[in-house]
Amino acid sequence: MATSNNQLFKIVDGLAEAQRSSGQQYDTLRVRGKVFGYYWPRTQTVGLKQTLSEQRALVAERPEVFEEQFTAGGFGWVVVYLEGIEADEMRELVYEAWRLSAPEELVAQVPDLAR
Repeated sequence: MATSNNQLFKIVDGLAEAQRSSGQQYDTLRVRGKVFGYYWPRTQTVGLKQTLSEQRALVAERPEVFEEQFTAGGFGWVVVYLEGIEADEMRELVYEAWRLSAPEELVAQVPDLAR
């Protein structure tokens, strides 16, 4: 079953100090000022920060759901098509993107959603 944008926002809102800000074409997801994702309503996609190895693995495993967005600062950003991913898997990916951007003391306050 696909993930809706409402489910995505509920996941983001459940993370400590995660913030969403809306622009003309996309929403930006941040934690303490650091970007960990983007949501594009027009295409129903989300771009998420991941490790380089996770980016490659996701795209290789299911190229119909994931595509490489860009790499920066030793991280690989991946585009996720909401229609192709279940909410549980999206929760893990959003958590990982948030965790890669959040300070350690904040990460310690939130249970690992991947477990």
